[in-house]
Amino acid sequence: MAVFVSRRSALQSVAGAASAIALPSAARAQSVPIRVGYVPVIGASALFVMDGAGWAKEAGLDLKLTRFDSGPAAIQAFGSGTLDALAIGIAPVAVARAKGLDVKVVSAAGTGGSAFVASAALGEKFAAANGDQAKAFAAFRAATGRRAKLATLPPGGVPTVALSHWLFKLGKVDPADVEVVQMGIDAVQQAMLAGTADGGTVLEPSATIVVGRKPELKRIATAQQMFPEIPGVVLAVTGAFEKAQPDALQKLVGLMVRATDLIVKTPKDAAPHVVKALGAGIVEESTMTAALSSPAVGFLSNPAEIVAPTQAMLAYQVEIGDFPTAPAIAGLFDPQYWQRASAGK
Repeated sequence: MAVFVSRRSALQSVAGAASAIALPSAARAQSVPIRVGYVPVIGASALFVMDGAGWAKEAGLDLKLTRFDSGPAAIQAFGSGTLDALAIGIAPVAVARAKGLDVKVVSAAGTGGSAFVASAALGEKFAAANGDQAKAFAAFRAATGRRAKLATLPPGGVPTVALSHWLFKLGKVDPADVEVVQMGIDAVQQAMLAGTADGGTVLEPSATIVVGRKPELKRIATAQQMFPEIPGVVLAVTGAFEKAQPDALQKLVGLMVRATDLIVKTPKDAAPHVVKALGAGIVEESTMTAALSSPAVGFLSNPAEIVAPTQAMLAYQVEIGDFPTAPAIAGLFDPQYWQRASAGK
């Protein structure tokens, strides 16, 4: 028996079938918003790459990036629930967790990140002393009649911890020979360019920029030389975000792994995205490529690799009075997302 179907019914059937197919596709296309805070340092470059290259969008992640020019402000926002993730130095995250904030580190990002740069006059003393910190600073004071003025970040910052370790732990420098002045990231760069500081812990890409603009400035030591294996930037997330969006978190960590691989293998390809985040209109891509390749900074994503260095850094911070006791790091690092992401590469 033949069955006749009207043209209108047929069109309705086709439209219905198309809708049935399209709806799941549209659902899959809906992106997951992730509120990510960051401090503008080169160690957070993986975040800038995944966003700038469009990888996050392709993965269904809508990254809403917020810049913070100071660690305390970033941590305050993190604790208030206005952020889901934060790219920042490991020490503030460890302290925040020790105080009860439900956060964890799911990916490493960068190590070190800064270099000690000296003025021409101080650089000459280092050359004459064969790099011996104590002799160089003593000679500078003897020649000038004053202490060397050294610019660095506020207490707790990785460059500041590295500087203290290099001066007093490794170099046995007489505190009477140096004056350490703490200021903001941009202020350190300007102090070195203006000649108002004799030395400073300058973050990349500023370390590459200042030496390029004033060749008489000398790069004396990297953060890793000042404090071996010192950790830098990490990616931390809140417990609330992890519980609500575990699949999105897995994708985010996967992109951290992918972006880190690109930075390490072909920094030239990563540079345009980092320039947009850190130096748009100011830094050339070639300069950023050099900064990403600088020995002052390292890039890695495996959080397990920075557990022991973090313990060492926090223990030293107790010595210099950053906090009375080292924050416990039990449960601070969660490598499971990195492990799955790496296995799927």
